[in-house]
Amino acid sequence: MNAESHVMTTTGELVLDFIQAVNAEAFDTAREYTSNDLKFIGVMGSRDGADAYFNDMKRMKFKYDIKKVLADDDDVCLFYDINMGNVTVFSCGWYHIRNSKIDTIRVLFDPRPVMEAQQKK
Repeated sequence: MNAESHVMTTTGELVLDFIQAVNAEAFDTAREYTSNDLKFIGVMGSRDGADAYFNDMKRMKFKYDIKKVLADDDDVCLFYDINMGNVTVFSCGWYHIRNSKIDTIRVLFDPRPVMEAQQKK
């Protein structure tokens, strides 16, 4: 294994360990994988700081079913289904690693199923 593939494996494993902790609702463990100044940028809104992000995650309790992992240096891209309780949405998450911590998460998905589920409530 060359150094480059090791870096990609390490960053990919870090993000997968983070997702596993989120799925297990082990939010204190998941928090250890993120920087304090974590920036979340999503379709339905953004969050500044890990505390704001995890406050939402504790309330929403999303579950991630990973379909594909792509890693390149300090960037990891995941394709996954997010189970949001009343709807499951295929999504893409781009995770950036800085100083061995996730410092940015960008998530893209088609919001129409989420909006339709909210209207039915």
